[in-house]
Amino acid sequence: MALESGQSDVEPAKGSRFAFFRRNPLLFIVLLFLFLLVSTFLAVLVGTLGPIGPGEPEKISLSDAMYAILKLDGDYPAYYTAVFWDVRIPRVLLAGLVGAALACAGTAMQAIFRNPMADPFIIGVSSGAAVGAVSAGLIGLTTVVGAFTAPMLAFVSALVTVLVVYKMGTVRGKVYVDTLLLSGVAIAAFLGAIVSFLIFFARDDYHQLIPWLLGSFAVAKWSYVWILVLPVCFGVCLVFLFGRELNALLLGEETAHNLGADPEFLKKLMLTTAALVTAGAVAFTGIIGFVGLIVPHMMRILVGADHRALVPASILFGASFLIWADAISRTIIPGQELPVGIITALCGGPFFLYLLRRSRTSGSMS
Repeated sequence: MALESGQSDVEPAKGSRFAFFRRNPLLFIVLLFLFLLVSTFLAVLVGTLGPIGPGEPEKISLSDAMYAILKLDGDYPAYYTAVFWDVRIPRVLLAGLVGAALACAGTAMQAIFRNPMADPFIIGVSSGAAVGAVSAGLIGLTTVVGAFTAPMLAFVSALVTVLVVYKMGTVRGKVYVDTLLLSGVAIAAFLGAIVSFLIFFARDDYHQLIPWLLGSFAVAKWSYVWILVLPVCFGVCLVFLFGRELNALLLGEETAHNLGADPEFLKKLMLTTAALVTAGAVAFTGIIGFVGLIVPHMMRILVGADHRALVPASILFGASFLIWADAISRTIIPGQELPVGIITALCGGPFFLYLLRRSRTSGSMS
């Protein structure tokens, strides 16, 4: 469907500090892709193997690391290969997939709500997933049924939550974004209370829930990567293909309809895609906040509001951002690992305040 997007929302303003990137979005996307490749390679090399003596972590030299990654014969311990291929590489790939998923979902949600402060969790996905995962851990289903029980329950409960929010925000087949937003906030608060109630009864088992509630890639494995790669790739492609329609939606539903788009179908499709992608991401890694909020807005400042460039830019930078956040979380304190959600919140909190300040001073968030 051919659509002509409004120039005021898509084209860069003259004199903009980032006019070069906006005039050359393809070059910017190529640079982001190269940055992602470099980030992935460096993140695989970052880290230690734990202590081999009093306060002395074992480090891997660059030459040994390259030999182990390439599985070449060399004078290095055999378990180095397992460290990279069974631990670090799947962890970095999973972080990249989750970062891309959350950034993509955040971009779609911000277009639907026409508000750059919207994020993938605004319709209660995280709260619903938390109820499922915490319930599985406390009941003991993880040890009885298997390790995939908690992710599956988190995924299902997240989708059920989104379905309830969607039903409450829909009247006679029309999706009202304001009602949807308020419903998401109310249900998220209610489910948050349920999670707090479950945590209260967890008592000594609470420490087992912290990595999931704050987000962590410590349990990353290849099976998680293979399960997540298909829905993330599908969701990313779907949002990108509807870039022109999302541009039209920014101009208002009536204008989008006059340009040939179907706003109701678009809202339903993007909500469903964002919910599925986000639910799949948080099911395996826990709640990782702010990625879907700050990444799309940063890319919007740099590359503009045209979703044909904004979507791939957000996906690439979201993957790189979370890869580096995870690398920092496992190296910032020697011998210990912080939940990655702490790192993203430390970055996202000040940036969110910056968004508020910028909206006050400029009167616009685009």
